[in-house]
Amino acid sequence: MASRSEQFEALVRQQPDNALFRFSLAQALVSEARPAEAVVHFEFCIASRSDWMMPRILLGKTLLQLGRTPESKALFTEALRLAVEQQHEDPERELRALLAEIESRPNKSD
Repeated sequence: MASRSEQFEALVRQQPDNALFRFSLAQALVSEARPAEAVVHFEFCIASRSDWMMPRILLGKTLLQLGRTPESKALFTEALRLAVEQQHEDPERELRALLAEIESRPNKSD
């Protein structure tokens, strides 16, 4: 049986411009402990829609996991703006907490 990422990789090969397939593929890659491979797919999703908050949050978390703190902070800041504009209170709280955590780190990279 094919893994979830293999299923979505096949769909992305068939429809490479389908942002929803790429989003699902990125999520599957992260869940399979393949975060570096997910980055390009989250980036595609972000480029496809300027108001799509979730790929920004998930890419920020992925980059944070990969040690790319300044990039994750920028994505969290952008996603926070969207959460406020779109009145998504739970993501807003989560993003504020993530940004506060980054700010409190003694070895901030930015």
